[in-house]
Amino acid sequence: MSIASTPPPAFRRSAPLAHARVQSHLRPVPDAGSLVEVGPLPAVVSESLLVPTVDGAVDYANFDHAASTPALMSVKKAVDNALRTYSSVHRGNGWASRVTSAWYEQARAEVRSFVGAREGDEVVFTRNSTDSFNLLARCLPRDTQVFVFESEHHAALLPWPARRTHRLPVPGSVSDARTLLRTALRDHRGRHRLVVLAGASNVTGEIWPVRELAAIARQAGARVVLDGAQYAPHRRVDLDDLGVDYVVLSGHKLYAPFGTGVLAGRADWLDAATPYLAGGGATKAVTDRGVVWQEGAARHEGGSPNVIGAIALAAACHTLRAHEAAVEEHERTLGRRLLEGLAAIDGVQTYSLFGPEHERVAVATFTVDGVDSSLVSAALSAEHGIGVRDGKFCAHLCVDALLETDPYAEGPATAVRASVGLATTAAHVERLLAAVAELAAHGPAHDYQLTAEGWVVADDPRDVLPPRPW
Repeated sequence: MSIASTPPPAFRRSAPLAHARVQSHLRPVPDAGSLVEVGPLPAVVSESLLVPTVDGAVDYANFDHAASTPALMSVKKAVDNALRTYSSVHRGNGWASRVTSAWYEQARAEVRSFVGAREGDEVVFTRNSTDSFNLLARCLPRDTQVFVFESEHHAALLPWPARRTHRLPVPGSVSDARTLLRTALRDHRGRHRLVVLAGASNVTGEIWPVRELAAIARQAGARVVLDGAQYAPHRRVDLDDLGVDYVVLSGHKLYAPFGTGVLAGRADWLDAATPYLAGGGATKAVTDRGVVWQEGAARHEGGSPNVIGAIALAAACHTLRAHEAAVEEHERTLGRRLLEGLAAIDGVQTYSLFGPEHERVAVATFTVDGVDSSLVSAALSAEHGIGVRDGKFCAHLCVDALLETDPYAEGPATAVRASVGLATTAAHVERLLAAVAELAAHGPAHDYQLTAEGWVVADDPRDVLPPRPW
């Protein structure tokens, strides 16, 4: 099937710190401890969401958790509670300010526990994983060499100094990954070296052999930073157990979509670096002769912090840890059915870095023969109320390698990613599989046209611009 032939392109259907301490009698802290839901799985805010299709409203089948997750109910409750007392952080002696400051540091302690930070490690709040990697890149000693696989998300691939960064090819197996890293570290020696590793691929969901690769790095005297953005929502993170020096994660992938990320790990490079953001909060003293900067996390948290985001993230960490076994079992069961079901559909190709049997979080990436991936995504949404991601997932080199993309040959240039989370049900998985099978066999059921915003239903009867939420 030719997707675009004449303009406009169209598819026609044929046919805690000391300064933060307060007395406990002031007010209960709005952590998630008393807010964790009873039952096997924690609830999300959007569980009852109805979305319009071309044939009527249906409950939303969310398969886009790898991009961003909905908020947990416990997160919403914690945020609602905190907003009643919200005030400045570390900038006032009023009651509300002191309480808010205490909550901010208690949130840091909750996250510290969640990632298994060691004594002496710092936990720095950032905006997201991209921000965290850029912060670490700014803190590297000048001669640091960085080793990163080209399969990494752009947030982990791009922030490093180009002249001192060694990119390793996308590995074809776990053994290949070990060999590539060992060889690169042998060939590029130096005093300071950093290895960047994904916990789980954001393209295929496959869990990387972090312990093995981290051991290779340690034997060579290199440090390791773990991209935990796709790993932490699904598996336990422990810095010592994994053998890594730093971990990066994002709240918006941990059911806490309030603009907070984390860089946690060894303090020495952070303390020796120029502050990431110069300004209030990062300083001890400013005189006409210069500046004395803070040490610890405050050194890199200049400006008024996102205390609501920190509280949201802490509540999510607390809730996910409390329901860890149930969450993992839910995702394993649905993820297995999703991957096996897609692989069994004629005309559908699924993709893997390390082989179909390799352990993964509940993510499946696929293409449909003869149908543009963006059109697949649009049809799943418009006709079935299913949300997926299409494209290259901010990991262009990885997707190009998996699809064996050749700019001079015909074939899919992008793929579709379906990712399971707490908002996904077994019925949603069956709906997705049936919809993909129908697309593979017959194509979309409606006419589509390609616009600057992607494929859309021609003469769409839906009101796709609902009222603003404010």
